Amino acid sequence: MTYINLPSNQQAAISDVDETVLRAAVRKCLDEERIGPIQGLGLSDCGPYVGAKLRAFHQGITEYSKSKAHAKRERTGQDALRAGSDLVDAVQQMKGRLETERQEGELFFIDDQIRPPFHLGKRLSVPISFRWRASPSADWKHGYVTFVYDFSLQPSYTLPLPKRKPSAAQVERDLEDSRYREWERLKAQALFSMREFFRDGGDGDGVPELFAVRPSPYGGGLNNFSCNFWQPEKPAP
Repeated sequence: MTYINLPSNQQAAISDVDETVLRAAVRKCLDEERIGPIQGLGLSDCGPYVGAKLRAFHQGITEYSKSKAHAKRERTGQDALRAGSDLVDAVQQMKGRLETERQEGELFFIDDQIRPPFHLGKRLSVPISFRWRASPSADWKHGYVTFVYDFSLQPSYTLPLPKRKPSAAQVERDLEDSRYREWERLKAQALFSMREFFRDGGDGDGVPELFAVRPSPYGGGLNNFSCNFWQPEKPAP
């Protein structure tokens, strides 16, 4: 799973979509009350965001084509029109994101293909490799940072107590699942923080080799600032 970089196949699919052709195909789908005109544009390969809007448009056209009563056709027709507009907007947004990634890729790249370890203990760690340069004509520099976090499972007071006391094996499995979920959260926060650092003009020489993640001073574990190594730590209230 990627977090901050579009996979190469999605990049190619997004680039291949012609917005003028897409708009005409959406209009034709509405006129003909069928999804056929939009097929073959490769929209299903443009990633989950576009895929969700494509399914919504497909559903909208289907409901519109099945409607008979005038009032229902008016309503479903507007719904389908809105879904088609949302689909076009989604493709535009992804094209914008792709262009941003390409521009940023001239100055920095953060590898987000990070596999979880086979087993997780209390101390969670996420290693991230990256490269950067001062200008598109400069030589690349390479760096590596590890974010570490001592995870402590907090009891939940909102869930009902189990009717039976769980076995030791079940307790261990639940703890392992919690650690993996928190590891994924840590990975996401670390990647987003690294991207923010470079987007703001950060110098890769200023990235530490090891950073102890700062849990929220208000409790509850990680927050959006926990991995911001370049910011001073906020005192606990």
